[in-house]
Amino acid sequence: MKRSLPWLPLVLCILLLPLSGCDVIGDIFKAGAYTGIIVVVLLILLVLWVVRRFRR
Repeated sequence: MKRSLPWLPLVLCILLLPLSGCDVIGDIFKAGAYTGIIVVVLLILLVLWVVRRFRR
């Protein structure tokens, strides 16, 4: 039987809260397109790591 994780979306929202807003995205891409791509990839990897960590 699969275990239910009702708190997982809440944890993800709390993690992403400081990253929200157009100002952050604008500042990242002002630093350069490659920097923006690297930051986005790192954020995606971080979210995937957190999700895998909570599934164990």
